[in-house]
Amino acid sequence: MLVQPLRPSNLHQVPATSATPEPKVAVLLNANARKVDARVVKSLSHIVPEEDLFLSRSPLDARRISQTVLERGYPLVFTGGGDGTFMGFVNEFLRQIEPRGRFAGQPLPRFGVLKLGTGNGLANFINASNPSGDGILHDVVRALAGDVAGVRRMDMVMVDGQRTPFAGMGVDGKLLNDYIWVKENLGKGLFKKMMTGSGGYFSAVAFKTVPHYLTHSTWVECEVINGASEAYRLGSDGRPVGEPLAPGEALFRGKLMLAGAATMPFYGYGFRMFPFANQRRGMMHVRLGQVPTTQVLANLPKLWAGRWFPEGIHDFHAKDVTIRFARPMPLQIGGDAAGYRDEVKLSIAPESVELLDFHASVN
Repeated sequence: MLVQPLRPSNLHQVPATSATPEPKVAVLLNANARKVDARVVKSLSHIVPEEDLFLSRSPLDARRISQTVLERGYPLVFTGGGDGTFMGFVNEFLRQIEPRGRFAGQPLPRFGVLKLGTGNGLANFINASNPSGDGILHDVVRALAGDVAGVRRMDMVMVDGQRTPFAGMGVDGKLLNDYIWVKENLGKGLFKKMMTGSGGYFSAVAFKTVPHYLTHSTWVECEVINGASEAYRLGSDGRPVGEPLAPGEALFRGKLMLAGAATMPFYGYGFRMFPFANQRRGMMHVRLGQVPTTQVLANLPKLWAGRWFPEGIHDFHAKDVTIRFARPMPLQIGGDAAGYRDEVKLSIAPESVELLDFHASVN
């Protein structure tokens, strides 16, 4: 049973006494997510009491739900709806428990992630079950039974006051901004299902991103400056290469097509964009790209698997960096389009989160 989740050992065994309270697990679903439908809600209602199952439709809902979860002291919280849903709830919880918040000093619950998003980067990271069949229900039942052996502590990237597992500027941000445009302008009526999810991404690439880069360069002058702590250039095995980079030193100056950082390896759809993330506590994997589009396409399977390291990809472990482009570039935060910026600071957030890892069972 999950009674005192802040100590990982409690996931493995809890003294069986009559005084032991029943475990409490809250399930927080984003009602606007495409995969959170009536069937999913009804299925979960069979294993989670009604008072522990929450549907959020707006930021105000998320705030109220977070307050209720903290008031009741749930030791474990599942989020369902994608990386953005997880990010939104975690940020709201942290606002509530900060020194001036209503629940100042209260610890964060432990988190599980249901594979109900579009890209599902976090769900892949913690080996969550696929939504087909009873996979989602199986994950919740295992957690209720204390049958989840793994726990991952994950740092987060701080950007624009938000905590997120990953953020980036450049080609990836352009694609996400284009996807939002396609969904809002073409994804209506009969085309709604076709223009959301993977279909929407394909349409964004075909109708917006590729045509744009046929007439515009993907490479823009950029400088990436290290923050107040030492940083490390990484080799293809993820180990430091050469001397540490001093505080304030330039990690890179030149033309880039992409600059981003993450504390977990995955973007969406199993894309291992940051293979060295979550390998050094208190640091993020900073990745800079200056690779021609033709080379990316020719080596896409290796890049997708996190096994392609050409000269034009530069990898670092760092605590904080400032990225400055010569002109505004598309920004994405946690897989959500965030407009255009010519400068952004990415740093390790002071808080980390504990995530259930469903890779193994308790013996």
